[in-house]
Amino acid sequence: MGGGHHHHHISGKNLGLAIVLNVLITLAQIIGGVISGSLALISDALHNFSDVLSLIIAYAAHKISRRKQSYIQTYGFKRAEVIAAFINASTLIMVAVYLIAESIKRFFVPEEVNSNMVIWLAGFSILANGISVLLLMRDSKHNLNMRAAYWHLMSDMLTSVAVLAGGLVMKYTGFYGVDAILSIGIAAYLLILGGKLWYEAFEILMEFAPKEIDIAELNRKVKQIKGIKNMHHVHLWRLNEHDIHLEAHLTFEEDIPLSEFDKICEQVEEIMQKDFGITHTNLQPEFNRKDSQMIIIQDEKTTATP
Repeated sequence: MGGGHHHHHISGKNLGLAIVLNVLITLAQIIGGVISGSLALISDALHNFSDVLSLIIAYAAHKISRRKQSYIQTYGFKRAEVIAAFINASTLIMVAVYLIAESIKRFFVPEEVNSNMVIWLAGFSILANGISVLLLMRDSKHNLNMRAAYWHLMSDMLTSVAVLAGGLVMKYTGFYGVDAILSIGIAAYLLILGGKLWYEAFEILMEFAPKEIDIAELNRKVKQIKGIKNMHHVHLWRLNEHDIHLEAHLTFEEDIPLSEFDKICEQVEEIMQKDFGITHTNLQPEFNRKDSQMIIIQDEKTTATP
């Protein structure tokens, strides 16, 4: 049995607008990069193209995740957005590594470019990406998938700022290495950010227990309920960013009727919901059963964590 949980409504329309804007940026930068001879613009265009792909993945996952459960998909497609976030965080890391490699090459072998075109196109990219960032800002606070897409856009806006700054410096000083220096700094930041998002999605996909829940404390509170001797064989995981599931075995002091067990279940569920934010609880009753009473049961019976 489990309790309800309020979910923030995500705007698919905003995501669609962001996709259109990023397609326009990508086309403009590829054409401008070829005409001006700017590697920075072409690199930024590739980064933007990765944004378009990430937004399409995020949009598709958002739509798929809303599908209903069935006899085959008993959870529905609730993990679709987590998988999308994992993919998008992975591409964010790859883009960051690529940008660092290209920036290092560019620093040692600077090329003369049409700085005016770089400045104007970078300015256009900052404006369009800025609008996209604003469109997704609210949703990014409530959804891992949207957060990965949001940071793709934010990263591209920051890269465009670096391209603009580089264009201005190149125009007025002739120092072409500045673009590479700024790009390396931004790419390093993206690497850290992408790594954090990647691991957040990885933890959910691997069904790790949420870090904010202390299982020992949870066990202590459950054992305070009259009639419960022990809670063991605990499994605690996130289905997605909002739904936390728990299953456990409860050992009872006495051989109680089913109606009494049901009442105790309601008490346990209330603790799980109010104190730990657990949205779904599945409990198995036991009395005088000869099995391991460890909180976490290992696959090999020889090792167990008390």
